[in-house]
Amino acid sequence: MEQEYEVVVIGGGPGGYVAAIRCAQLGLKTACIDAWRNAQGRPALGGTCLNVGCIPSKALLHSSELYHQASTAFSAHGIQTGGLGIDLAVMQARKDKVVEQLTGGIEGLFKANGVTWLPGHGRLLEGTRVEFTPHEGEPRTLTPDHVILASGSRPLEIGLAPLDGGRIVDSTGALGFREVPRRLGIIGAGIIGLELGSVWNRLGSQVVLLEAQEQFLPMVDGEVGRQALKILGQQGLDIRLGARVLGSELADGEVRVSYQQEGEERSLAVDRLVVAVGRRANTEGLVAEEAGLVLDERGGVVVDDCCATNIPQVYAVGDLVRGPMLAHKASEEGMAVAECIATGKPHGVRLDTVPSVIYTEPEIAWVGATEQQLKSLGTPYRAGSFPLAANGRALAMQVKHGLAKVLAHAETDEILGVHVLGPGASEIIAEAVLAMEFAASSEDLARTIHAHPTLAEALHEAALAVDGRAIHRVNRR
Repeated sequence: MEQEYEVVVIGGGPGGYVAAIRCAQLGLKTACIDAWRNAQGRPALGGTCLNVGCIPSKALLHSSELYHQASTAFSAHGIQTGGLGIDLAVMQARKDKVVEQLTGGIEGLFKANGVTWLPGHGRLLEGTRVEFTPHEGEPRTLTPDHVILASGSRPLEIGLAPLDGGRIVDSTGALGFREVPRRLGIIGAGIIGLELGSVWNRLGSQVVLLEAQEQFLPMVDGEVGRQALKILGQQGLDIRLGARVLGSELADGEVRVSYQQEGEERSLAVDRLVVAVGRRANTEGLVAEEAGLVLDERGGVVVDDCCATNIPQVYAVGDLVRGPMLAHKASEEGMAVAECIATGKPHGVRLDTVPSVIYTEPEIAWVGATEQQLKSLGTPYRAGSFPLAANGRALAMQVKHGLAKVLAHAETDEILGVHVLGPGASEIIAEAVLAMEFAASSEDLARTIHAHPTLAEALHEAALAVDGRAIHRVNRR
C-alpha cells in the first residue's frame, strides 16, 4: 500500500505552515494538521500570529496611531481635521479583513504547493505515528517518515486574576474589545502589554500597566529602555514597576486589583483587565505518554541545534522550543528542518541574530547583545550611538526622540549588537541582522553608503560613532 504522507506537520502557524510548504517544494508528500478555528467556528491556518497575535495587533496599532497622529500632530503640518471621532466597529472590521485575507492566502499557498490541509487535532504516538482527529469525525492514524511539531504557544494564566472572558481577558480578548474601556489595567509591561496598552491608550483609555520586575524591559539595552520608558510615560501609559499583583475581584461592574509596590499594599480599579504575563509552549495533548518525548522544566520540547527531538525523525520548531517566541524565528526553523529532512544535511538557526521588535511608537528593535550583557560577560566593546533628533529625515517627520546604537568588539570590531529606538526601527534593524550574519565590523557598516535623507542614516552615524567619528554630532570618547 502506498504511503499516504512522507511528512506530517502538527500546527499551521508561522513555523508549521512554512515547514509544510518548504517540504512540499522539496518534493515531499506533506500534510499539515491544524486545530485552529476562527471566531466564526471555521478552520483557519496561520496559528496565533495571523489570527490573534502579530497581524491583528499590528492592524490595530496602525489604525490607532493614525487616529493619534490626527489628534495630536496634524495641526503642526497645517492639516486641519475638523471633527474627529472613532468608529471602533469599522476599525475592528478592517482588522478582521486583514486577518481573513492572510489566513486565506496560506490556504491558497497550500493548494498551489500540494500540501494537504487536515483541520483537526494532531497527536504524536510512538515513533512517527500520528493520530489525527478531524473536527467532525473519528480519529485515524497516519504513518509518515517524519513528523514536525509546531503547535506554538498560548497565553499564561495566573490564579490571582482568573480570566472570565468579559472583564478579565488575555491578549486575544483585548484585541476584540467592541468599545474603548475608560480605565484599562494590564498585568505585565512586556512586549504584548506595551503594544496592547498603546492601542487603547491612543483611542482614549486610561491605561495602567502593573509590572512585577523592577527594571523596565530587562531584555532591551539599558539606554534604550530608559528612553523608551520616559517616552511611553509622556504618551500617557502609567507603567508601575515593581508592582506584584496580590489578587483581583469583580465588584460593582469593575475589576479591583490589589498589588504590592515599594513594600505597600495598593489597589487599582479598572473597567477591563488584561493579563499579559507571557506565553507557554502548547504541548498539552500534543504527545502521547508512550511516545517518550523529552520536555524541559517549562513544558517545552527539548531539541538539538537542528531542532531534532530525542525521537528519531521527529522535530519541533517555534514557540515549542528554546529561543525567543517569535514568528520569524519559528518560520526560519521550519525552513531549516524541511531542508534537513529533504537533503539529509542538517543546519541550525543562529539564535543570536534573531531580531526582536516592540511595535510601540517609537518602535524598539534590537539584535544581538545589550551593553549590560557585554559588561556582565567581561567582553571588551566599544559603543556608538546617534540621536534621531539630529537626523534630517526624522526632523522633517517631527520626530524628537529615539536613537540608533551599535556595539562592536573592542579588539576585532565585529558587531555584537545593534539597538534602534524610533519610527521604522523594525525595518532598519534588518540591515544590522544582515551585517551580523556576515560577521561584519562597525567599519563595514560605517563604509556602507546610505541614501539621504533616511532614518537609516542614524545607524550609519552610530557605526561611525563607534570609532569617534560621527559627522552630524559632537563625538564623545
